[in-house]
Amino acid sequence: MKNPNPEQQQMVQGQGWQTAAICGLLVLTGMLAWVVTLKPPLEVDTSGLSNLPEVISGWQGVAIPLEDEVTEMLDADFNLQRLYRDPLGGYVWLYVGYYSTENGGRPTHTPWICYPSSGWTIVHSEPHVVDADQGLVVNEFLVEREGEMRLVHFWFRSHRGTGIRGAFGQLVDRMLGRLFDGRADGGLVRVSTPLASDADISEARAKLRAFAVVVEDLLASHWPVEIERAS
Repeated sequence: MKNPNPEQQQMVQGQGWQTAAICGLLVLTGMLAWVVTLKPPLEVDTSGLSNLPEVISGWQGVAIPLEDEVTEMLDADFNLQRLYRDPLGGYVWLYVGYYSTENGGRPTHTPWICYPSSGWTIVHSEPHVVDADQGLVVNEFLVEREGEMRLVHFWFRSHRGTGIRGAFGQLVDRMLGRLFDGRADGGLVRVSTPLASDADISEARAKLRAFAVVVEDLLASHWPVEIERAS
């Protein structure tokens, strides 16, 4: 019987690692399911988000109520939508959607879906590191609809951290949150501003970055609290 060649040995070893990784994931999933079943329901206090300042670093905010059908579609525990104006007349839209542990901890209607379904074309999409110290990394969209352009920065966050960019990061964050903190809530944060032309993109990006850093600091101290519901 011939000995396997090095390539075959590497293939077998690789398959062994894959099998071990899958088994480990299954065990972790089982542990998580067991922990979840033992945890009592959580009660949510979203008053922190309700009290997010209407004046942020000189920017004056005004609430923009969501339409009933939009609220129903988003299915969030709490929605915050405001228009913030700076002293020079520029403005930024802010949206925060919060999803409790009991509500799944993440939005299902995300900007990847929301903009195209509303008639916007995503002209480009790329990640940007806004603040390395905060761990704030965002998804940047340039969107266009009937000649109107907007620059959009959005990211996902939880009680554990921020700068989560996609579904896999949210999944890992929720699993760790459940295992170590007993909660797996999360939310979507989006800031956007209009563009007169492509030439304005650098200025608009700098505006969104500066605003996002301040907003993220506030969100860290105003994030909802989840506690065990009294029996």
